Amino acid sequence: MAERLEAAPAPDDEYTRDGTVDLHGNPVLRSKRGGWKACSFVVVYEVFERMAFYGISSNLVLYLTTRLHQGTVPSANNVTNWVGTIWMTPVIGAYVADAHLGRYRTFMIASVIYLLGMILLTLSVSLPALRPPECGADCAQKASSVQLGVFFLGLYILAVGTGGTKPNISTIGADQFDDSHPAERRHKLSFFNWWMFSIFFGTLFSNTVLVYIQDNVGWSVGYALPTAGLAVSIAIFTAGTPFYRHKPTSESPFAKMARVIVAAARKCAVAAPVDPRDLHELEPEHYAKRNAAPLPHTPHLRALSKAAVKAGGDGRRAASPWSLSTVTQVEETKQMLKMLPVLAITFVPSAMMAQINTLFVKQGTTLDRHVGPHFQIPPASLQAFVTISMLVSVVLYDRAFMPFARRLTGDPRGISLLQRMGVGLVIHIAIMGIASATERHRLAVAREHGLYDSKGTTVPLTIFVLLPQFVLMGVADAFLEVAKIEFFYDQAPEGMKSLGTSYAMTSLGVGNFLSSALLSTVSHVTRRGGRPGWVLNNLNASRLDKYYAFFVVLNCANLLVFFVVCRLYVYNAEVSRVVDAAATGEGQKREVAMQPAAVGAVENTLL
Repeated sequence: MAERLEAAPAPDDEYTRDGTVDLHGNPVLRSKRGGWKACSFVVVYEVFERMAFYGISSNLVLYLTTRLHQGTVPSANNVTNWVGTIWMTPVIGAYVADAHLGRYRTFMIASVIYLLGMILLTLSVSLPALRPPECGADCAQKASSVQLGVFFLGLYILAVGTGGTKPNISTIGADQFDDSHPAERRHKLSFFNWWMFSIFFGTLFSNTVLVYIQDNVGWSVGYALPTAGLAVSIAIFTAGTPFYRHKPTSESPFAKMARVIVAAARKCAVAAPVDPRDLHELEPEHYAKRNAAPLPHTPHLRALSKAAVKAGGDGRRAASPWSLSTVTQVEETKQMLKMLPVLAITFVPSAMMAQINTLFVKQGTTLDRHVGPHFQIPPASLQAFVTISMLVSVVLYDRAFMPFARRLTGDPRGISLLQRMGVGLVIHIAIMGIASATERHRLAVAREHGLYDSKGTTVPLTIFVLLPQFVLMGVADAFLEVAKIEFFYDQAPEGMKSLGTSYAMTSLGVGNFLSSALLSTVSHVTRRGGRPGWVLNNLNASRLDKYYAFFVVLNCANLLVFFVVCRLYVYNAEVSRVVDAAATGEGQKREVAMQPAAVGAVENTLL
């Protein structure tokens, strides 16, 4: 059947076959819309947009502490709460796009909101009335309520905007290629290579050039440049409107799952049939028309199976979907719910990632940042090493480790997705152990030079002692974050892939909120009884080494729970193979092009 898939398109193949339309709902001519002509606008947009976003997020903790004069704990929590919101709002944006407005319209409205947030942020750092005066390390001049309100209003308007742009822009790019067309299917793979390059380039530029401008030229210029870049990116994307293909809206996966859960709850007292073939299911022809296949019944989560039990008046032709579901709908819901324990395991490592642009950066401000006699590296620039090491590790994993492991295990992936996630969890333990030891050494040097009570004084120790924890964080991402996005996408049912992808975003969002909760709790508990506490505004008097050691213990406990979850989890890959064979009647092998969710693994690790 592979030969059939790769056959040249018919001469009359002028319209796309994947359901794409123009903005008015008309069929799309392949030669007029989509393809690289449309994707070039999307890729260029992403370069400028990533510069804009990371130009704000990478150095945010330093602006909060040095310009708004917030303490270590409040500034770190404000960053992680904002980043957590950034990763939660795309779930809403994806729902609005899929079920109501469509991806293009949702994206355009969100882009305007995004730009308004950036403009307000730029004004807040530029106008003297909207920021407190500059002063020294022990400044008592705090930002007023109005100044804080304007700045954080801009931040959260930006967060609302990214909620509509982040889940839709890569999908809009992927929609420009028709999977049913062999040549376009191959071009889609190339698109994601360029897409990842655009993310890499934009992030690296922000973590190096823009943070240097913010630290050495000024915050007004450092914020105005990414704002202008965002405006340019929106203009570029809008210019490509006549060339875009669009996918029509569809039913929300949340509604599908809700109907199954409600139907099962209404029939909690009904006995399920012994033979699962007596459960409600549509005829195979119904799925064949939609180029899909029904899912077979599985024994786990039996309570949900009652949603497909025919009881009372359900035998009527037009039974309510809130009282009777098909076996396929039930199994789709089961597949989404059984991933929740795995999702919960990812919260702790996501909280560890939140340290990259908070406490790790704050540590860098206390160290010697000189590279040569005249140049000082911005503390936030060390985040670039996370990006570089992650990308290098992904290439080495794909080109060296995976072929070697494949020969040993016979698994096409080399090791399973959960095993790959487990390696990432182990590396996180090593990262926090190294971070604790490095901080203990930094504190020892500070005490040796009498800097214990000196806030704002540089510790005579190079900033590059922090490099191992940044580099290893990128290596951990190559295992954990890439496997996480692939796992949630791969194990989600065909009609709920977007919801599966949102699990990975939810993981990062909850992880950042968890980081805020842990930092606040530890700071409060360690100050009881008149003790100085572990996290103070003066890092030389703090005990971040103990805080990082606490993270080692937390990660170890999380790893033990992960082992239990792995042992209980049942992959649905084998079920998919059975379904494919049964649905076609010929054991047909289907080829699947790389989907929009796959690139999310790279982007998720760069924030």
